[in-house]
Amino acid sequence: MTKMRVYQLAKELDMSSKELIEKLSTLDMDIGSHMSSIEDEDVIIIKELLNGNNNEEDKKDNNHDTSKKDVNQNKNIKKEIKSKNTKKSKDKSNKTGEENMNENENNKQNAEENANENTNENTNENANENTNENANEIEIGDKIIVKDLAEKFGVNTNQIITKLISLGVIASINQEIDFDTASILAEEYGYAVKQESNEVETDDSPKEDLDLDFEDNEGDLVLRPPVVTVMGHVDHGKTSLLDSIRETDVISGEAGGITQHIGASTVKINNKKIVFLDTPGHEAFTSMRARGAQVTDIAILVVAADDGVMPQTIEAINHAKAANVPIIVAVNKIDKPDANPDKVKQELIEHGLLPEDWGGETICVPVSAMTKDGIDELLEMILLVAEMQEIKANPNRKAKGVVVEAKLEKGRGSVATVLIQKGTLRVGDVVVSGTAHGKIRAMFDDKGKKVKRAVPSTPVEILGLSEVPSAGEHLYVVENEKKAREIVSNRIDKIKSEKLKSSQKVSLDDLFNQISEGEVKELNIIIKADVSGSIEAVKQSLLKLSIEEVRVNPIHGGVGAITDTDIMLASASNAIIIGFNVRPTSSAMDAAKRESVDVRTYRIIYKAIEDIEAAVKGMLDPEYKEVVLGRAEVRATFKVPKAGMIAGIYITEGKITRNSKIRLLRDNIVIHEGEIASLKRFKDDVKEILTGYEGGLGIENYNDVKEGDVLEAFVMEEIER
Repeated sequence: MTKMRVYQLAKELDMSSKELIEKLSTLDMDIGSHMSSIEDEDVIIIKELLNGNNNEEDKKDNNHDTSKKDVNQNKNIKKEIKSKNTKKSKDKSNKTGEENMNENENNKQNAEENANENTNENTNENANENTNENANEIEIGDKIIVKDLAEKFGVNTNQIITKLISLGVIASINQEIDFDTASILAEEYGYAVKQESNEVETDDSPKEDLDLDFEDNEGDLVLRPPVVTVMGHVDHGKTSLLDSIRETDVISGEAGGITQHIGASTVKINNKKIVFLDTPGHEAFTSMRARGAQVTDIAILVVAADDGVMPQTIEAINHAKAANVPIIVAVNKIDKPDANPDKVKQELIEHGLLPEDWGGETICVPVSAMTKDGIDELLEMILLVAEMQEIKANPNRKAKGVVVEAKLEKGRGSVATVLIQKGTLRVGDVVVSGTAHGKIRAMFDDKGKKVKRAVPSTPVEILGLSEVPSAGEHLYVVENEKKAREIVSNRIDKIKSEKLKSSQKVSLDDLFNQISEGEVKELNIIIKADVSGSIEAVKQSLLKLSIEEVRVNPIHGGVGAITDTDIMLASASNAIIIGFNVRPTSSAMDAAKRESVDVRTYRIIYKAIEDIEAAVKGMLDPEYKEVVLGRAEVRATFKVPKAGMIAGIYITEGKITRNSKIRLLRDNIVIHEGEIASLKRFKDDVKEILTGYEGGLGIENYNDVKEGDVLEAFVMEEIER
């Protein structure tokens, strides 16, 4: 027969455990605590009678005979319980006296309540239970951390943990418990519990985003400049092409001639503006290129006429198609003698891009970044496609933009490159981007000039944010700094709670995975870079290096110099630090030496990936192959005091070395494998004996050697990965 706990029954009856225990105690039921068990048959009777009484209680408040009904009800329950449990017989005279006292008290209380209808219930001394509940009422959400609950109760966390253990719940100081468990603990400490409304929590992000961003009326929209993303394979001339267009020299400032992070610039053609985003072409920066495609209106795919479609070209095509943006193909380097534009067009057809001059819809423009041939035609095509697309935005509203790139600069603080998508951004506006917020102190255009406002499709650098936002985050203008702080605070709380859940909540599947991966080695890495986009890209590249036996685990990424804090984290986590375009401070270098932390700095991502790949391979358990060195025939055996059995051998093939392992074969069956104890020619110890020579050989800790046996010498060589 099954049983039910008192607190479970109280929960079903919508009353506190304390109230239920008091009611059951008047029914001659011996209930020790809320964890006591009640037989199922008794539970059914109690439920029927108490549920029936609950309906009567609705009438009780209007009529003033509460006590009598309670007494009658208690008597009925007593009869029912006694009919089931004949064992329970106690002195009823005391109970009757108690009931009469309760009745008198309740009558007094009701009289006072009627006389003072408009007075506060808490001032009534006879309503002690109601008073305490109101005075000690606490609000708890769906879940609460043990430490926070202890603070609400004003008790030590160890007491709460002990109580939880008695309830069969194992939780540490920073773990969460659910509302029901917290309610049971609250009753123990005499608190009434009220569940917090989840509206505030769940509505924060969606409602906040709806308030900050909204659909504009068709009549408010005006034409805006197109945002163009230049994509393509590494070294196909993307940045050189942009240089020719905007007549700047970005590439000379880039390490290794490769664009390391997104640059945004504006170009004027025939009094019409075009905004260019230069996304890097190297495969490691896939994520940055993807972000570029998400904010763009037109994608220019640069393909070298002498090289054709390459892996990153295909990747760029897929990103542009996923973003549902029109593609214009710029066939670059047509000035080279081995240029073959027709071959490029043929390869493009294989990936779903049929050129216009071959009967398709994809615009292909042959250009040369060096001689500037075809540049004007390319720009005309961009304006033509933009005109067909009817790209519009509302400039007369609160601004919304996307953080294209962000970094930390000495003397300037957090600097974010933002592309405005809607509205107009002004100096002095209060903005929110991810967990960063602040009042815009200054704005600069792509030429470095100070500007006071930025309309849609304008890339600007802004100063004044509290921290470095993540690349790809949306930026919104809000009413004031108080509102900004509220939004950021809610976002931070949400991130913290998610981190807490992910770090502490373990499902059975996760537990099994952790056990099964017990032998897996980890290479912990801390990444520091000059811009946030590079961190994300390096992280993804390194994760690709993870293999079954070794897991590459980037545990932290940050913008700025390598500091003492990073060294301490690396020391505690047994991690290595990779600095990309940043250097460690002098104190950090000293700390790294002191803590024996490996700090590596790079300017080109190729080098970083190669080094980590080598480290990953070095951490693998080495694989070995057996290499047979030679064979010898046992022609005689000699028993030597203290040395054991010595085999007189003749080398039939190869050689036998002192450091090799030995295998004893008898009729081609392996009898023993072991180490060589001694190897001699005549009376001299030798390192090896070659084919056609004789010698003496002793096997370590083995004496069962017979004439006619074959000894095979071999070594285990490590296989290079």
